[in-house]
Amino acid sequence: MRLGDISVAYVELMARAVEESGARPQAVLAQYQLDDVKLASPDARISIPRFMRMGHACIEAFSIPWLGLDMGRLTSPPAMGLAGLLAQSAADIRSACRALTEYELLSSFNARGRSQFLLEKGRGVAQFYSISPYNEYNLFVVDSVLSGWNRFMQLLSGRHDLLARVEFEFSAPVYRERYSDIFQCEVHFGAERNAVVLHDWALDLPVQQRCASTYSALKQLADRELERVRLGLTFRELTERAIGPLLNGQTPTLEQVAQRLNMAPWTVRRRLTDEGCSFQQVLNDTRRDLAVSYVRDTSLTLGEIAYVLGFGSATAFQRAFKRWTGEAPGRFRERSGRAYISTASSTSSS
Repeated sequence: MRLGDISVAYVELMARAVEESGARPQAVLAQYQLDDVKLASPDARISIPRFMRMGHACIEAFSIPWLGLDMGRLTSPPAMGLAGLLAQSAADIRSACRALTEYELLSSFNARGRSQFLLEKGRGVAQFYSISPYNEYNLFVVDSVLSGWNRFMQLLSGRHDLLARVEFEFSAPVYRERYSDIFQCEVHFGAERNAVVLHDWALDLPVQQRCASTYSALKQLADRELERVRLGLTFRELTERAIGPLLNGQTPTLEQVAQRLNMAPWTVRRRLTDEGCSFQQVLNDTRRDLAVSYVRDTSLTLGEIAYVLGFGSATAFQRAFKRWTGEAPGRFRERSGRAYISTASSTSSS
């Protein structure tokens, strides 16, 4: 199971943010084998780890640690794909928020979870899933999502006062003063979630470019595309995707996974049996595949990976990893890292 992937539209947004800073991103794009042809492809995607590495490379090369905030400031409906265009034609802000989160899968998938829109005491909450622990490779991702949602609401409503507050899981970064330039509301760091909270009165505000007929046509198209994506997955793959977000610090049970799939536990067990596997086998294989991806493709420490995958200790994780791969995770990472650097170097010189 992969950690996830994302539309190249977000790479284009990253490149624009770099250009806005006065720098040229072409060398970094070339290093990751991305050119104008690939950026213009409607189906092209980049893996989440490569996207985070690219963001970190831009931050380091051009000294813009607030890159994610700049990406959010440049966000527009087309940059958010079909979900963004659907939201742009929605009747009101509530419907627009639902469109953005319900059709997120059309432009990105992350094994850690998915965004959601919910109501709390009358207020609307657009919540981005946790990708903790945070480091120099993934901080910009949360910045770009929440600031992008903020910009999107401004464009749709024509107003800058829809948000009551913004919440970030991580501690305030060194560029914390930049947040006041982006968000005209309270900004809370060290919160329990990543979210933008809208005033209760904001939900019924009309979308300036709303169009009922266009919304209906785009929704039909989005529903077909979403069904096409889901039909392309086996039930085992659907189960893996349900397991991924539940692995955060715990080992999920069949009952928990069944709840995420909106099914009875016995139904999940029967459908997996029909495909020749068991729940325990899928759980073990998912942990193994994610473990390999985390060790190979991220900068997380072994202790952090152990926690993310629900192991009781780093030692238990290391034993399991060696059993799975025949190699200690530290050695595996060192060897994979050399291979990655060699590939990137040959790409950039070609």
